Amino acid sequence: MKIAIISLGCPKNQVDADVFTHALLKEGHETVADPAEADAIIVNTCGFIQSAKEEAIENILLACGYKQTNPELKVIVTGCLAERYKQQIAAEMPEVDAVVGMGSNAALPEILRRVCTPGAGRVESYGPKADMPLGGARIISTPGHYAYLKIAEGCNNRCRYCAIPLIRGPLRSRPMESCVAEARWLAGEGVRELIVVAQDPTAYGEDWGRPGAINDLLDALNAIEGIRWIRVLYAYPERITDDFIRAMVRNRKVVPYLDLPIQHCNDRILAAMNRRGSRAELEDVIRRLRAAIPGLTLRTTLIAGFPGETEEEYAELCDFVRTVRFDRLGCFAYSPEENTPAAAMDGQLAEEVRQRRADHIMEIQAEISAAAMAAKVGQTLPCLCDGVDEETGMYLLRSMGDCPEIDGNVLTPADTPLVPGEFYRVTITDSDTYDLYGYAEPETEE
Repeated sequence: MKIAIISLGCPKNQVDADVFTHALLKEGHETVADPAEADAIIVNTCGFIQSAKEEAIENILLACGYKQTNPELKVIVTGCLAERYKQQIAAEMPEVDAVVGMGSNAALPEILRRVCTPGAGRVESYGPKADMPLGGARIISTPGHYAYLKIAEGCNNRCRYCAIPLIRGPLRSRPMESCVAEARWLAGEGVRELIVVAQDPTAYGEDWGRPGAINDLLDALNAIEGIRWIRVLYAYPERITDDFIRAMVRNRKVVPYLDLPIQHCNDRILAAMNRRGSRAELEDVIRRLRAAIPGLTLRTTLIAGFPGETEEEYAELCDFVRTVRFDRLGCFAYSPEENTPAAAMDGQLAEEVRQRRADHIMEIQAEISAAAMAAKVGQTLPCLCDGVDEETGMYLLRSMGDCPEIDGNVLTPADTPLVPGEFYRVTITDSDTYDLYGYAEPETEE
């Protein structure tokens, strides 16, 4: 059977799709890029915030639209939206043939057989969240030279605005030997950059009673031959200990890049969000990181317009952005998510106010990011080639400070052929707000 897989949302969701795609291929199915050629379409949804839910619903409806020309087409919905809104999908989208909770992802080959049985009706399967596989055989859906390594599932942080614990359950750390074995396999498949992902990688091992286990994992990953760069996506400030910083420093493959999802800086708002720490502690963490790791690229995410946020507290957030000067920053207008404590709080702000505040912070950050990029002009940076930009015909590379699909690129002219997946030294000659431009020369691996 030909299957089109549409995977939405974060890298963690993509890894989930990689695992169930491998299981489907093992059953003898094949994947196709064009849904019009498919016998079945699997939509792996995100349901984290309102915009993600809208994107998921749009893609489900588009998938069901192919039934007009192919009435035998089967549409299966899985992922976060299917887990969180199972009843609504079943009731409001009769064209969907199967709704599969994440705890039943491992059963997708069997579910596909069931929906294809003549006379079969709607199939619904919602296994316990703990049945969601933490690892397993998978495909590599990213370009072959980089891949995501998911080291944990779920979260115990219980931030009051976040639906992740409702969707994916409590923290479950993957056994270290399993993580290392997959990383070795990825290296053997040609992966040069390993991107470590979880909802909170710095919490890895806490459910075993081993806080700080991420440090031991980085030691083990650093020893794997073939891996050149290791990137840790997301590090919660309250868990950035001196031991974690030392692990980043001693493991030379760990690139000087961190994404700190701090969300706010005002002490009252942080407490209302159920975030640990204070502005003073955030500033101390950032100071220690920058002092210990030369050339560190710091990225963060913020929420503007949290319930009860006053103009003064918002102004403090703007001041914080100007003072700390993150290299990269994303600011989101607060989204009241159903069944989260924050959605029931007093002081809900108008959507227009929330969006205006978020947009203004992004305007402030644009100037900061542009200055950070301009400061790199004249430097020569090690970069990894991702391929060619179809619009400009230029090569797309990334420095250590650029995470794929999140940050900018380093662009070089196409007059000198480059090989995707290889490392080059790029001398930076120009910049804009998010991207760098320069000329590349071959680099031998250290």
